Amino acid sequence: MTEELVMATWTADHLQDLTGTTVMITGAGGGIGAVTARELGRAGARVVLAARDVGKARGAMAGLPGDFSFQHLDVADLDSVRAFAQSYPDELDILINNAGVMDIPAARTAQGLDVQTATNYFGPFLLTTLLLPRLTDRVVTVSSQLHRFGKLDLADLDWRTRKYNGLAVYEASKLAVVLFSLELQRRLTASGSQVRSVVAHPGVARTGLVSHSPLGFVNRLPFLVQDVEHGALPLLYAATEDVPGNAYIGPDGLFSFTGYPLIRKPSRAGQNAATAERLWHATAALLGADAVV
Repeated sequence: MTEELVMATWTADHLQDLTGTTVMITGAGGGIGAVTARELGRAGARVVLAARDVGKARGAMAGLPGDFSFQHLDVADLDSVRAFAQSYPDELDILINNAGVMDIPAARTAQGLDVQTATNYFGPFLLTTLLLPRLTDRVVTVSSQLHRFGKLDLADLDWRTRKYNGLAVYEASKLAVVLFSLELQRRLTASGSQVRSVVAHPGVARTGLVSHSPLGFVNRLPFLVQDVEHGALPLLYAATEDVPGNAYIGPDGLFSFTGYPLIRKPSRAGQNAATAERLWHATAALLGADAVV
């Protein structure tokens, strides 16, 4: 499919009335996630903020109009993910897997998994599959244009035998996200489900995500970076507009760094259906996933 312009100047002002819609978003204590939650609430959605730091999430929404609720979730901790999914009682229209970390030092979760991969990929994989029976509309998972440089080793998804490099781990985790969406959509379609899987990326947005990374210099280059308000637009579009399953949505500017939402193409590696299926099985085997489509 060729790239297709969504709307030259689509902004949050174009959000439809979301009254009666329940949206859950992870990692909404600041940055793009907080803007996304704020705008969804302004449009009338009931927004569930699933956050590791509930106090920070409450503070981000304090005084804003909207129906917000807050629940603790550490997406990197699979025990937290399982407990959260088991206790969540309601039907859910839209799940936005937004929480993420970038280029952090090597560390392990309570389950012994690589923290960066667990936050960006393993946790969202498990959360999505556990909540899927309650989802009615779509799941949006946040990736990055850096997925184009990602290299996967299906025998070492958890970085136990390869030398750890924070940026390489980030790139691989974001490629895994793109392939996860591809295989999830295939399974949804095969089962006759109307639920859609969609990928969004914010381009290069000025947030704290890269502040500790050598890539943090981009925040000082205004021609390469946009504010968080624009960075949230692809997420908002992916969550609310009538896009096809497995759409990949990012800014329309040069290299998809900045701009307004556009349906684009992921990397060639991110379109490999055979790899996507193998990745799914490898991930489920590693996590002991409780639910698959």
